[in-house]
Amino acid sequence: MAYDQFTVLKSTAVPLPIENVDTDQIIPARFLKATKREGFGDNLFRDWRYNNDDTPKQDFVLNNPIYSGKILVGGRNFGCGSSREHAAWAVYDYGFRCVVSSFFADIFKNNSMNIGILPVQVSDDFLDNIFKAIEANPSTELEINLPNQTITLLATGEQESFQINGYKKHNLMNGFDDIDYLQDMKEEIKVFAEKSRY
Repeated sequence: MAYDQFTVLKSTAVPLPIENVDTDQIIPARFLKATKREGFGDNLFRDWRYNNDDTPKQDFVLNNPIYSGKILVGGRNFGCGSSREHAAWAVYDYGFRCVVSSFFADIFKNNSMNIGILPVQVSDDFLDNIFKAIEANPSTELEINLPNQTITLLATGEQESFQINGYKKHNLMNGFDDIDYLQDMKEEIKVFAEKSRY
């Protein structure tokens, strides 16, 4: 497995009600030198999170101890901008396993699913309700059910369905990347190859 299997996630969430969060804000370009996926979480939202002297900005949500969890709730058009894969790496390395928004940039969405992050797209109204619930009670929990493709605001029972490509869903539920998927099918591939020889 390339990463942890994703089936059902129940967690508190970190609210980031900002629209058009681009990949340079998620992980600034100066931190893209590494080729391994490790260490990027330290610089997630670096310029929003820290002052020039590396002290934490007290008004940024990741520096507020009342918010925690494995779910990041972002504003509309999350992950826009350049196609850097490192943005998804930074989100994953920080500890988030799901990002909820009312719209995702396609490349960020696909990069996320390739490394074990589930992007859950909801309606604008449902997103607004999530933000309001977390603001009222930071201990509010969400349940993300990938097999059923539902997201539930547990405090109210309000629920929405979300869409996901069947191949990506299969891989997330099994902890597979594209190579793992092929490895899992190697016996079937061998059989097919043998039959194709004649």
